[in-house]
Amino acid sequence: MGGQEKDPRPHFEAMAVVGRIARAHGHRGDVIVNLETDFPRDRFRSGAEMFVERGGVVEALRLTKVRFQHERPVIGIDGVATMNDAEALAGLELRVPVDWLAVLPEGTFYRHDLIGCRVETRNGTAVGVVRNVEGTVGGSRLVVDGGSRGEILIPLASEICTAIDVNGKRIVVDAPEGLLDLNR
Repeated sequence: MGGQEKDPRPHFEAMAVVGRIARAHGHRGDVIVNLETDFPRDRFRSGAEMFVERGGVVEALRLTKVRFQHERPVIGIDGVATMNDAEALAGLELRVPVDWLAVLPEGTFYRHDLIGCRVETRNGTAVGVVRNVEGTVGGSRLVVDGGSRGEILIPLASEICTAIDVNGKRIVVDAPEGLLDLNR
């Protein structure tokens, strides 16, 4: 009896976001990407493969051309030839499997590594668990599920997030007075 074959592609949610398609650019099917990676010139190059999800279906995209305009990639995608085709992609996340990411130096981390980390104050008081990381590479914030306190937004800044232990899934914050209570 034949069993069900396992899909070799990772689940979309388990992939790392490397960019978001902002909008169409020109009339030949190119799109502008808002970056979510610290390595844009390594990640965005002709021939690279990325994944999007549309209507619950994960699709592979192959980049046919790449140029940078004001530090953002303008990309061509195989099979996307018109402005209408490109406009249909606006807002989609571009993702890659986590094992395609570069190994980072000690003491550094990817944004997706922070999801699921416990957040606590320097005196050990529990704040919540990181549910998401929002914003751009240059200005990110942790979205923390604070339980009965609701959602708490904490700037991802070294002055506030004083210790980040990715392996231990723990972030220590030294938040300015009132920051943790803003959403109450």
